[in-house]
Amino acid sequence: MDVSPRSFPHTGFLYDLAVVGAGLAGSELAYTAARAGLDVLLVTQSLDSVGNLYHATVEESFPEGTLLEKARIQAGPGADVWALHRAVKFLLEATSGIHLLQSLVVGLSQTPEGVVLETWEGVPRSAKQVVLAVGSFLMGRLIIGNTEEHAGRLSEVAYDDLYDSLLAQNFEFDALEQIAPTLEGALPYSVRFKSFAASELEGFKLKRLEGVYALGRCTVGEHTYSSVLRNAHQLLKELVESPLKTDN
Repeated sequence: MDVSPRSFPHTGFLYDLAVVGAGLAGSELAYTAARAGLDVLLVTQSLDSVGNLYHATVEESFPEGTLLEKARIQAGPGADVWALHRAVKFLLEATSGIHLLQSLVVGLSQTPEGVVLETWEGVPRSAKQVVLAVGSFLMGRLIIGNTEEHAGRLSEVAYDDLYDSLLAQNFEFDALEQIAPTLEGALPYSVRFKSFAASELEGFKLKRLEGVYALGRCTVGEHTYSSVLRNAHQLLKELVESPLKTDN
């Protein structure tokens, strides 16, 4: 497997595509985009949760040819979600053209060249196009009984600062809550979060920010594993067909 990059990314590098969030949607999009020849920045707030799913076990099959289907084959029969996570992370890191970065994106701004991702560490990253695939982490709140944490279901950091930045740019959101499937011996819990209101989207495209898109659970509608993966491939088709900004 070719692991040599097409570029040598640094803080001033202009990626073809930046994907924020490395769950189901973001991982699939980054993988397919890199295989299509794009230089991709995949940013996640935790490398320990790359490709993690909402369910501890997965009964349904993934669409043929997707990253998740390949990871499931690599993980082997009866593999749990952590084995799948390891396989997804391995395949992403072994794919030429992906820079997998652990960082927290706190805001977006536009320049003539593209979009700047502002990070918690203060080191900006730039891309011609950006996709927000942050799942249920925009103002994510983990609810267990009477306890509320500013985190996702595995205590991953919530994107509060990114939400506040988007709110300051007049984006409108819906408030959602997802109840987790009950597992034997585990406490019941739910996750509350924000998703972009339907009025903010034109397909996958965010109307208020040029070159910025949204994918997966942070958008309106029902999202199954298979539908999210298919949407990632549909969005990539649109991104490749739309003219990319250049630094000229």
